[in-house]
Amino acid sequence: MIETRRLRTLRAVADHGTVTAAAAALHLTPSAVSQQLGALEHEVGHRLFVRDGRGVRLTAVGRIMVAHADEILAQLERAEAEVAAYATGAAGEVVVASFATAIAAVLALAVRTLRETSPGLQVRVRDAEGDQSLTMLLDGAADLAIAVEYRGAPDDQRLTRVSLYAEPFDLVLPAGHPHSGSLADLSGEVWIGPHPGNPVHDVIVVACERAGFTPDFVHSSDDFRAVVALVGAGAGVALVPRLALRDLDLTGVEVRRAAGPERRVFAAVRRGAEHHPLLRPILLTLDAIAADLIPS
Repeated sequence: MIETRRLRTLRAVADHGTVTAAAAALHLTPSAVSQQLGALEHEVGHRLFVRDGRGVRLTAVGRIMVAHADEILAQLERAEAEVAAYATGAAGEVVVASFATAIAAVLALAVRTLRETSPGLQVRVRDAEGDQSLTMLLDGAADLAIAVEYRGAPDDQRLTRVSLYAEPFDLVLPAGHPHSGSLADLSGEVWIGPHPGNPVHDVIVVACERAGFTPDFVHSSDDFRAVVALVGAGAGVALVPRLALRDLDLTGVEVRRAAGPERRVFAAVRRGAEHHPLLRPILLTLDAIAADLIPS
């Protein structure tokens, strides 16, 4: 009989590419992970991984087992959701991982609303920039994630997604900048923006590529306060999601609308858990708040 914990270990190693990284995600020792993989290979009767440089990669049988593991783990999520719904309803703790702007724009309001509508539900918020919230969700470190779509993002069948809102970007320019209104006019400028790997960085690159150039990122920060401060100091220009500009000090900058780029934000849970009585009210509340979120 194949143990569920060994399937979770298999999935973690497949995700992270090394035994050490998988062990850290699972809060186990590398030796414990290796032992579980060895036991699973013994049960299956085939090698599941082979060494690949400093990491490991799946064998053909390993890929088969990962696909089945995804289905089994999703079914377990559904079973837990049904049992929880039958038992008592919404009373317990949920960990939500999200990037900072979404925490301020929708999640904080959801927490306030849920304190009144679902008093038995305790929400713990974890700040997770870029796509780290999805990693936390898949690793079991979070129960729900709020993240941003980006080019090349995998369509992970282990997740159920709920679209929340599409947020336009604004150009942030030094005061007095002679911008004519076309993004293409900024092709020769110094750019300020998030680090590569942050989905916002990808949105900016795509928008500039569509305008006919590749932005020259000289300064990098994932903190939009720092980005705006650098623009105000005359260090360059930036594209910033509109909600991220709320309540920021805009001294020394001009904010102008940018046609085209958007940050598409969604909530995600592990497939099978979308009807869990602890998660369902959060998803519904986030959806209701996002429906009224119209950036001005």
